[in-house]
Amino acid sequence: MHKKIINTFMVNILVSFIANSSDRIYVATPEESTWEVIVNTPLECRLKHSIPNYAHAEFSSKADKKSNIHLELKMFKPIQKISNVHLVSIPPSWYPSNNSGKHIANIKFFKHFDAYLSGRIVSIILSELEKGYYPTFSYYQDWQKNYNERTEFALSSVSFQKTYSVFMNCITNLLPYNFEDISFVILHYIQDTLELNEESQKHLDKIAKYIRYYQDIKLISISSYTDAGDSKKESQHLTEQRATALKNYFQELGLSDSKIYVQAYGKRRPIANNSSLIGRNKNERIVLSLRR
Repeated sequence: MHKKIINTFMVNILVSFIANSSDRIYVATPEESTWEVIVNTPLECRLKHSIPNYAHAEFSSKADKKSNIHLELKMFKPIQKISNVHLVSIPPSWYPSNNSGKHIANIKFFKHFDAYLSGRIVSIILSELEKGYYPTFSYYQDWQKNYNERTEFALSSVSFQKTYSVFMNCITNLLPYNFEDISFVILHYIQDTLELNEESQKHLDKIAKYIRYYQDIKLISISSYTDAGDSKKESQHLTEQRATALKNYFQELGLSDSKIYVQAYGKRRPIANNSSLIGRNKNERIVLSLRR
C-alpha cells in the first residue's frame, strides 16, 4: 500500500507535475522554492517555507530547558473534515530510479485547524529535507457531497540546506530557560548590604538576558523585605534602597517606569524566625514577579 502511494507521488509531484482529474497537488517548483529564517533571537528561531496556493510551513524552536522543534502548517484554506494523512519522503526526479522513497508516518489533520507536528516526526522531516528529499503529505478531502479527491502537498528541499544551517545555529544559541522559569524569583542579599548573594545574582542575570530580547513585559513587581535586625526606620530605608536599585536596573534594560511596580515592606511580613542566622537570611529578600 505504502509503495503504491509513494510511486504515485513520484510520478505526479516530482516527475511530471501532471495530476489526475481527482487530485490536487501543491509543491513549489525549483524556481519558486524558498526557505527563510524569519525569527533569529536567543528566545525563538523560526524557519519558513511557502507551498504555493496551499500553506506556509514553519519550523520553530523556543528558549527552554529541553531542545524542541515544531512544525506548523498554516493552511490557506481550512481542512473540511478530520483526515487521515499519509506522510512519505519522496526523492527528487534526478535521483536513481530504484530509490522509491519511504513511508514516515500516518497522522491526522483536524477540521478547521492548522496542522501542528512535534517530536520525532519533525526530526525525520528535517533529516529528509537535508538529504534532498521531499516530505509529502496525502489525504482525501470532501469538497462536495459524494465527491472525494486526494490532496497532496510537499515541502521542497531546493534551497533548504544553507538556510537550515542558519536555523540550526540559531537553535544552538537559544537560552536554556523559558519565561516561566524566571517569572517568579526570590532574590537574597548579603546581610545589611545592597549586594545580592552569588546565586541570586545569577538569577537576576538570567532575567536580564531574557528582557533584553523580550520587551513586551507587561509588569514587573518588586517587593522588598528585610529582617528585624535594625530599627523599623533603618529596615524600611534599606528595603527602599534595594527596590529602587532594582527598578533603575530594569529601566536601564529598556523597561518603562509604568511597567515597574515597587513596594518596600521593611521588617514587616517575615517568612522565617529572625532568632537564627538562617531565618534572618530568608527574610532579607526581594520577590520579583513578571507578567507578560
